[in-house]
Amino acid sequence: MDHIAFGDTPVSRCRYYRLVCDLPAIVDPPQLGRIIVKAGIVWAVMMPTDLGHAVRREMQRRQQDTGPIMSHPRSSRWSYLVRPDLPNDDSLFAEMFRLNVSIVRAGGAIALPSPTDRCPQFRRWIEPPRCAFRPSGLVVIASVRATAQVRER
Repeated sequence: MDHIAFGDTPVSRCRYYRLVCDLPAIVDPPQLGRIIVKAGIVWAVMMPTDLGHAVRREMQRRQQDTGPIMSHPRSSRWSYLVRPDLPNDDSLFAEMFRLNVSIVRAGGAIALPSPTDRCPQFRRWIEPPRCAFRPSGLVVIASVRATAQVRER
């Protein structure tokens, strides 16, 4: 996906996201070619890039598939696309807030890489989606916690 094929357009990329990756993507607004997913069947766990790297290493160490990961170079953040299985728990959100981690839940908008994102400071895939698999949000949060505990020592 990082190598934009001839004819790759926001509409064709959306079609790929929908048909292959089961992501309900839309082009919004059409004149800009931005691709978004309304959080519902997919959520995102967003964190600083350095924490994102550490979480990825932790998940790989545990032999867990990371699923799709996006980079947002302008804001120095990574987003893990996850299944929507995190509890609606204020203590979880407070804990993640202290670690500078946010959760995009039902109703939020998740912007995905688009072929119109020509500037390297826009979104790009670290691990592109290749199918409908997304890890459990609980698994990603467990890796965030494990990584944070190691850093505190």
